[in-house]
Amino acid sequence: MKTEYPMTKSPRAVAREALAPARGSLPAYSSKYSRKDYTQHQLFAVLALKAFLKTDYRGVEAFLKDFAELRQDLGLSKVPHYSTLDYAEQRLLKKGRSSHSSSAPPRPRSTAA
Repeated sequence: MKTEYPMTKSPRAVAREALAPARGSLPAYSSKYSRKDYTQHQLFAVLALKAFLKTDYRGVEAFLKDFAELRQDLGLSKVPHYSTLDYAEQRLLKKGRSSHSSSAPPRPRSTAA
């Protein structure tokens, strides 16, 4: 099977490849009041890694704790808590959806004067 992109089995390669487009398309922080522990780029790359490893939030957290090289590739000085990853995924998915992505039909606008 030929693909346009070379396939990899390296979690480090996946993380580095996910980090690059995130830097080009996401702001570093979701709010000016953010604690600035992790950038959205880093969290996006960790979430891509979660999907690649087919694990849950706690699984990717444990994986990052075990692999210093991976943390270094992502520029993480500490490992994000699994709840941070959950909140980041909800926020990033919400931003990526179009306004008509729900299955419910749009509500008609009121014509009150």
